[in-house]
Amino acid sequence: MVDRERALFGRIVVVMIGRPTPPSRTEVEARFTAILDGGQSRDEVDRWATRAMQTLEYAEVDETTWWALGMLAGIDLRDGPGGPYLYDDEQVLGWLTEFRERCGVIS
Repeated sequence: MVDRERALFGRIVVVMIGRPTPPSRTEVEARFTAILDGGQSRDEVDRWATRAMQTLEYAEVDETTWWALGMLAGIDLRDGPGGPYLYDDEQVLGWLTEFRERCGVIS
């Protein structure tokens, strides 16, 4: 049974299991990086994170991944129509750094 589809930079991965699985920490880190390097739009990342959180509402998800999804959901919000993003690139970089620290991957 197809549980859900996940898109990662245009590649569709079909997950064939009975319950939802959270994105890997590598996938989450890739979304932060994609925002900062222009690889994905903030809107795309927001939709991905929001969809993941809705799918995983009753699933077991590690605290660090759930925190990061919460940061990425709403990443496209602006301060009024046509205004600047509520969260600038410096804040996104700060969240990426914190995510890496929480994952224990800071070199």
